[in-house]
Amino acid sequence: MKIATITEDGINISQHFGRAPYYVVISVEDGKCVKKETRNKAGHHSFGGAEQHSSNPGERHGFDADAQSKHAIMAQPLSDCQLLIAGGMGWGAHESLKRAGIAVHMTDVKNIDEAISLYLQGKLPNLEERLH
Repeated sequence: MKIATITEDGINISQHFGRAPYYVVISVEDGKCVKKETRNKAGHHSFGGAEQHSSNPGERHGFDADAQSKHAIMAQPLSDCQLLIAGGMGWGAHESLKRAGIAVHMTDVKNIDEAISLYLQGKLPNLEERLH
């Protein structure tokens, strides 16, 4: 299994999926971390630096065609991962990742190693209220 986290520093989980510049991907075998790698991640910094909201009345942020295209680009480096742990993200990104076959787990645990350990023990709560 491969578990990805979003990060700015390689140590802590970022609080916003779209703003984080990196993924830390952990390979897990027999319940243990056997490999850790950092991957570049596209995000708001890659797409002109600003979040752009849909201009169509009644359309939820992150679900318009442009946003979905950006989310697909952000998810591409995770094509071999089964799970992403994040501190926060929008519903549009969440749904895009799910469509790509990547489960999403929201947490308030800051440290990557601690979050992975808790997840593997079945003790990392999934805080869906952190979705926006």
